[in-house]
Amino acid sequence: MATGWAHEGAVLDQIEDTVSDAVSNARARLPSGEGTTHCVECGEEIPEKRRLALPGATTCVGCQSGRDARVVHSAINRRGSKDSQLR
Repeated sequence: MATGWAHEGAVLDQIEDTVSDAVSNARARLPSGEGTTHCVECGEEIPEKRRLALPGATTCVGCQSGRDARVVHSAINRRGSKDSQLR
């Protein structure tokens, strides 16, 4: 496949970098340390099954869902096309 000025495999490198960034971002958001029995945001009790499944949890499912909805994604443009830069 003709790649212009890019080296062979450049597209795969971009895909790999994007996936690596997403994995790193997700790992950084995982709770760490000692968890709590009650949500730090609303005060509701965190179910034992959640605390066992996610050690370090400090929020209930409802509050964590709200936090996850506000996550800002990276705006790094790994695609070289002009159209993707204009968005």
